[in-house]
Amino acid sequence: MQNRLTPLIIGLVSGLLIAVVYGWLIRPVEYIDTSPDSLRIDFRTDYVLMVAESYSADKDLTLAQVRIAALGPQAPDDYVTQAIDYALEQSFSPADLGRLNALAIALRDIPQPGGIGPP
Repeated sequence: MQNRLTPLIIGLVSGLLIAVVYGWLIRPVEYIDTSPDSLRIDFRTDYVLMVAESYSADKDLTLAQVRIAALGPQAPDDYVTQAIDYALEQSFSPADLGRLNALAIALRDIPQPGGIGPP
């Protein structure tokens, strides 16, 4: 039994080692031109922060909406709110939190489509 088990273990270990070397060193996955909706929460927060910094410089709310809309189907202020929550958890600087907050307020002041008359 021991005689048959040793070659099996050696074969499994060497196959695993070859697969790891091939996947990590020879042919690793390369992401090219991916969209922002595939970002992790930390990178998504950085993206929203960059949009907020751009908005604080040029006050172009339409451009900020278009940039945040690239993150996915949710409302832009939802993405900014998620970014603020993450930024608070990670202790971002007060200046960054202020920029995110200013963008969130500006986005919430936009009238929502579909409503007729006052709420």
